[in-house]
Amino acid sequence: MEVRVEKPDQNTLAQLNVSAWPIWEKQESTFEWSYPQQEICYLLEGRAEVTLPSGEKVAFGEGDLVTFPQGLDCTWHIIQKVRKHYQLG
Repeated sequence: MEVRVEKPDQNTLAQLNVSAWPIWEKQESTFEWSYPQQEICYLLEGRAEVTLPSGEKVAFGEGDLVTFPQGLDCTWHIIQKVRKHYQLG
């Protein structure tokens, strides 16, 4: 399963209506997470990485648009407090 990290432009963010998505915040921490449905998030601040079941690490931070596929199990490591918009489904 692939986690996709992109650097969107302002037109893409407007087309997705990202500013209307809910906001989630989390302090520095490490935790297990499962995605019963796809999630797309846009990081407003912070840095994190997820470790996939294969052991691959995917890093992302402020300004990144990240897509997590449905069915993914991973370990989050928040390196610097994260604040993000997110959309499920």
